[in-house]
Amino acid sequence: MTTFVHELISHSALQTPTAIALQIKAKELSYAQLNSKITKVAQAYAALALTQGDRVGIYLAKNQENVQSMFACSLIGAAFVPINPVLKAQQVHYIANDCQIKLLITNRARLAALTPLLAQLPALASIIVIDANNQEITKTVCTNTVNILSWQAFLELGEQRSANLQPPISANALAAILYTSGSTGQPKGIMLSHTNIVLGAKSVSQYLEQTADDNILAVLPLSFDYGLNQLTSCFLVGAKCILLDYLLANDVIKAISKYSITGLAAVPPLWLQLTKANWPKGVGQSVRYFTNSGGVLPLKTLNALQHYMPQAKPYLMYGLTEAFRSSFLPPSEIKNRPTSIGKAIPHAEILVLRDDGSCCDDNEIGELVHIGPLVSLGYWQNKAATAERFKPTPKQAINRQNTALAVFSGDYVKRDTEGFLYFVARKDAMIKTSGYRVSPTEVESVLLQCPLIDEIAIIASPSNELGQSITALIVTLNKNTEVAEAVVMKYCQVNLPNYMIPKKIIFLNELPRNTNGKVDTAWLSKNYNNELI
Repeated sequence: MTTFVHELISHSALQTPTAIALQIKAKELSYAQLNSKITKVAQAYAALALTQGDRVGIYLAKNQENVQSMFACSLIGAAFVPINPVLKAQQVHYIANDCQIKLLITNRARLAALTPLLAQLPALASIIVIDANNQEITKTVCTNTVNILSWQAFLELGEQRSANLQPPISANALAAILYTSGSTGQPKGIMLSHTNIVLGAKSVSQYLEQTADDNILAVLPLSFDYGLNQLTSCFLVGAKCILLDYLLANDVIKAISKYSITGLAAVPPLWLQLTKANWPKGVGQSVRYFTNSGGVLPLKTLNALQHYMPQAKPYLMYGLTEAFRSSFLPPSEIKNRPTSIGKAIPHAEILVLRDDGSCCDDNEIGELVHIGPLVSLGYWQNKAATAERFKPTPKQAINRQNTALAVFSGDYVKRDTEGFLYFVARKDAMIKTSGYRVSPTEVESVLLQCPLIDEIAIIASPSNELGQSITALIVTLNKNTEVAEAVVMKYCQVNLPNYMIPKKIIFLNELPRNTNGKVDTAWLSKNYNNELI
């Protein structure tokens, strides 16, 4: 039985030791090899006196050292903190200081940027640099406060001081801290238990019907729960995971062809890029499934993807890091209800509640509340934020006895008469205009059907007359914005009621993204909503 994070690999190593677990470019590691390397890293952790509950920061691109470092933490009861490699020094400093990282694993270039801030990280005791020897490190970094070692010296330390490894005593122990993108204020660290991660892998692998024959392409950041799950669900079933840091959509298509990819997960911006890229004939035939999360996938994008990957089953999913994943729409239902986010995933229960805590009726808008063992442990050292989002399980829950807390998502949804859920909007994103409450997602989904619109974000702007007015930020291939605006406005007048029609249209070359690839609506609201209409 798989209970702890490291067992996702060790159990597969026992069952299929020679099967390939991980591939990065031409480098392959079998499950037995990966398991052995993880054990050596764990021994090195122990030699550096890391113990239960200590935090290990991993500030790397997708590579084997990254994976080994994460899973080795489980063998000694430490918690890994994956840090998105695109973050800059000040952002990394905040994360490292916030959760008091004791050991940081990175490379020379990233360490060089961090060096001026090392003195401001009192909890940091050691840094491991994966691409340098000790002599190079000494020339590059001078510090009396932090022990800096090369990767090789780090591993040798573990070999010299062989120690007994002490995995956590409880599956509810802290396994990882994932930091949110911080769209409002500083990012918060979400604490994940071993149960959260392992059951999340079991849930996803079950409904995606993953097997040991799958070749899964991991293109998302490993600091993103959706990206991390590409590893965990893959290792659970003994499949092969191919790590890819891509620059262009064509890099992803080449990887699909080269590695005969069967499973691919992405967010809407990448899916849109892939529909515009060149797909050589037959390249997508190997893909058995693809998944979307992190935003609504426009119907025209979905249709294009199904054209390029004709054998693939599409899975439309909804989730939040605080509870991993909440719902998915089975492929068989997509033609009937393409805008639905589906029903609860295995090991999850979903309620739709009014503000007074009572259950909503069918097709009534309310807050999505997630119940069950996938609910995380809360926010790291932030009791106020934890109390706001994590609350006692509502009395209406079927599985109330199995979980103490539920996570209140902050998302408005509705449930139809057949039990399928539909995302409406973030509670704090609803636009109040002309006496109506308008969902930005509802307006976006209509306008995305306009042939001239590639991407769109709807935000609220202050209005003396209406309270709030609707502003549309649009990416279009039509360079004549006057013509494009006229076409879009005509489309709005035909397809939207008057109160939903944007009062202002702004054309952008691209929409800003956060570090997980989602549209940064908070930045857009801050920069484009200050004009009274």
